[in-house]
Amino acid sequence: MTKPLEGVRILDLTHMLSGPYAGMILADLGADSVKVEPLKGEGTRSLLAKDPNHSYGGQGAYFLTLNRNKKSVCIDLKSEAGLKVFYDLVKDADIVLDNFSAGVPAKLKIDFEHLSRINPRIITCSVTGFGQAGPNFQRPAFDQVVQGIGGGMSITGHDQDHPARAGIPIGDLGGGMFAVMGVLSALHAREKRGYGQHVDISMLDCQISMLNYMATMYFLSGDDPKPIGNSHFVHVPYDAFPTSDGFVIIAVIFDSFWDNLVALLDIEALRDPKYKTQPGRFADKDRINGILKELLVTNTTAHWVDLLSSARIPCAPVNKFSEALSDPQVLFRNMVVDIPQRDGGSVKAPGNPIKLSVDSEEAFSTPPGLGQHTREVLRALGYSEQQVEELMTQGVIG
Repeated sequence: MTKPLEGVRILDLTHMLSGPYAGMILADLGADSVKVEPLKGEGTRSLLAKDPNHSYGGQGAYFLTLNRNKKSVCIDLKSEAGLKVFYDLVKDADIVLDNFSAGVPAKLKIDFEHLSRINPRIITCSVTGFGQAGPNFQRPAFDQVVQGIGGGMSITGHDQDHPARAGIPIGDLGGGMFAVMGVLSALHAREKRGYGQHVDISMLDCQISMLNYMATMYFLSGDDPKPIGNSHFVHVPYDAFPTSDGFVIIAVIFDSFWDNLVALLDIEALRDPKYKTQPGRFADKDRINGILKELLVTNTTAHWVDLLSSARIPCAPVNKFSEALSDPQVLFRNMVVDIPQRDGGSVKAPGNPIKLSVDSEEAFSTPPGLGQHTREVLRALGYSEQQVEELMTQGVIG
């Protein structure tokens, strides 16, 4: 069995989270991913590396998760000799992926303008906070910065005085996901046109895109939405309700779900005819939620999930990580996988969410040691052992 991106070579220059996440997804799909690192290694190699609870074999959770299925080559890109080695790699590559600050690739002479002269079919992709141009494009940005600027934080949480970022770093991860979409689109276009292009991913753009219908609601009304916790701007009931041992989510989107809920709970106050449609329920949101809270707190989450599910009412527990990562559906879908380590052990991590009917093989290789594949990759390019040794001695590669 093969993987769908087998034969596609990526030069992965990324660090931290957004870029490595994009590279991880592409590598999971079978791309031959060569992680090009500075001689001292990229930043996440040391992140949590000495934390006894969040590391394994001298590698922290960030690096262990994001760098499976990748090779490591160390090159000093700031030296002329190192740049020449990188250009040789580019001749045989399909994609160059980076998440440097805007302007850095051009300064290093590894941007699309330089690399497309070496390989006209090359696709470059840069993930930055704000893109490659604009009044503020050179500002530094990390996850919470773009979550804040992008508007999503203003509606996250329970009140306006305590804005909250999403618990999952959606600023970084959103940039990585859109980078994958952009790269795959450019690969498809290259098949038709014969030449590559640059993919410019702004993490802020991604956050604005994910405002989606709520942005349209703002444009139509002119009103800034406010944070409302776990409830909804349209649907009722739609919330996380306390139970005797946790929380249960009820999400009534369609009127038919409401009918099922009323029949199941058999509470006279909920039979009011005006509640049969969304506008009537929304007008009495607090009353409906209050009635449900009084009832749901009298029994366990598992009891209510079983009961509500039997009536096909959308519901769920609010799982802790320990519960989510042991959920039978999650495990059935191979979304918890073992990543082998160099000492023969393994580390569990989230699997690949992209499931294909033909290219269905899933395999995960060990995150690479620093410069582990430098000799292998350069020898495959035609470098002699003597050339490799000389470059090593000169500190050009590692």
